[in-house]
Amino acid sequence: MVTSTHETAHRIFQDRPELLPPVFDILGVPLPAKAEIDVLTPDTTEIRPLERRVDTVLRVAPPDGDGFLLAIEAQGRRDPAKASSWTYYLGYLRAKYDLPALLLVVCQDRPTARWAAGPFRTGYGDWTALTLQPLVLGPGNVPVITSPDVATRNLAMTAFSALTHASDPEAPAILEALAKALGTADEESYSYYSEILEIGLAGHTPAQNIWSKLMAVGSYFPGRGTLVERTFLKGEAQGKVEAKAESVIRVLNARRIDVPAEALQRIEDCADLSTLDRWLDLAVTAARVDELFADAPEG
Repeated sequence: MVTSTHETAHRIFQDRPELLPPVFDILGVPLPAKAEIDVLTPDTTEIRPLERRVDTVLRVAPPDGDGFLLAIEAQGRRDPAKASSWTYYLGYLRAKYDLPALLLVVCQDRPTARWAAGPFRTGYGDWTALTLQPLVLGPGNVPVITSPDVATRNLAMTAFSALTHASDPEAPAILEALAKALGTADEESYSYYSEILEIGLAGHTPAQNIWSKLMAVGSYFPGRGTLVERTFLKGEAQGKVEAKAESVIRVLNARRIDVPAEALQRIEDCADLSTLDRWLDLAVTAARVDELFADAPEG
């Protein structure tokens, strides 16, 4: 079943190919230097109406060769049927693109990771026709990153660490390190990682709650004008404006002052706190709503 947790576990490789070098170091597989990473269609359906789809397929192309294909599957539990479908995926991709193909399985719990490592044998009796041995990433080999300095240098790997260890005791420390790193990140990175963690942690309530709180408290670097701080302050200011406008309307209603739709819209649309303060003072004594707007126009 496709879930948000499942999607983020493999989608991050499509969006952030810089994740591949540290991941291949973990797996002990050499990655060609200066390789270009292209996202290919994950559809492996033939003419017959049987749908087969890999989660993610990447083509890793070095400057001086053909490279290889990397099929990535996110797996949340043991599934005996996967041995045959994974074998099919690799065979199909090898035939379609005429390139060597590897399978990488991403797991978020240790038992599933141990099972996914295989090997999976295809054959009859004592005869083995094919053996499938996936590369596997899981809590057992993905590093726990709790240093903000390390997180700042590699946001993608830290985010992947947080997603992989979402159910582990280390999750709060990883999330805090990532939040601190995002405090000085560029706007695009901040938006991407804050959202992908919010989505990817959906199946892990404690970790998701921690992440939501970290993203809501502002910045770890107060006064430095970071994106996290600006986002927090903007939301805080908006909340004050909305509360003040609501107070103006409540006072007018309590005093049974008629508030036409145009006046109501003007009060709700006002974004200037000093103007709203003036209107609130006038609302206490005004006989008509027009008296609020008789002075200088709002800024």
